[in-house]
Amino acid sequence: MEHPALLIIDMQNDFVREGARLSVAQARAVIPKIQDVLGYFREKNLPVFHILRIHRGDGADVEITRRVLFFQHPFAVEGTPGAQEIEELAPLPGEYVIEKTRMSAFIGTELDLMLRSLGITELVVTGVQTPNCIRTTVFDAIAYNYPVILVDDATGAQSDEIHRANVRDMANIGVQIMTAQAFITLQQ
Repeated sequence: MEHPALLIIDMQNDFVREGARLSVAQARAVIPKIQDVLGYFREKNLPVFHILRIHRGDGADVEITRRVLFFQHPFAVEGTPGAQEIEELAPLPGEYVIEKTRMSAFIGTELDLMLRSLGITELVVTGVQTPNCIRTTVFDAIAYNYPVILVDDATGAQSDEIHRANVRDMANIGVQIMTAQAFITLQQ
């Protein structure tokens, strides 16, 4: 990898904490693997992007397919504890926080501009949820010509079946799939 950046997607209280209304079943299990990859990026002083879904309290910026859900159970509302990234992965000074309102971290954000400004040539993707925010971000990254490494055991979904099907689809478009340990070992 010449100039990689790490994306940590949607590891927020509303999607990770047990008992949260939109908790992703595999989210807790991927935290240690994300921490491993994050530790590597921090040790090497490489760019880290914390991608957070943040919505206005009135739901005006929620996509049409999730409006009913949002109005029944608001999620990732700006300024609430649920919208905050989990403590275990909290950003350090110098790390970037990108707020998004859509599944893709590229839609309506400054992510692409920042990556290009930093000379990033490859993305390493972690977080939740595989069929939604992970997959759309990965597909958009490929559309913007960023090679992508998906850290398989540092991403999760509601079930292993859903996760595996989506990982297979991403592999089929040329995304490199690795475990956290394989990624770290390869870099040494």
